[in-house]
Amino acid sequence: MPTYNKLVRDKIPKIIEQDGKKAKVTVLDDIEYHKCLINKLHEEVQEFIESDDVEEIADIIEVIDSILKVKGITWSHIRDIQDNKRKKNGGFNKKYFLISVEG
Repeated sequence: MPTYNKLVRDKIPKIIEQDGKKAKVTVLDDIEYHKCLINKLHEEVQEFIESDDVEEIADIIEVIDSILKVKGITWSHIRDIQDNKRKKNGGFNKKYFLISVEG
């Protein structure tokens, strides 16, 4: 019996059972849920790095969406932070790659 010990999407246990198998799950408390979301974010980012598949970006955003809900932060607030950082430091559009800084 494979052991996964990881956060999964809400419908995965039912999908496993529809496949004739039994899924053993537990419901996490808020602290463990937050930790598992961070681990899931690492997992999804690593999958994107390895595959460069745009579907992995959707998974990353799904995890970030859940993290924001846990923290009570809206996407609007995130966009405001993003806009402020862009105004202060710019974006990544000019493709600058910093080699070194002297002095």
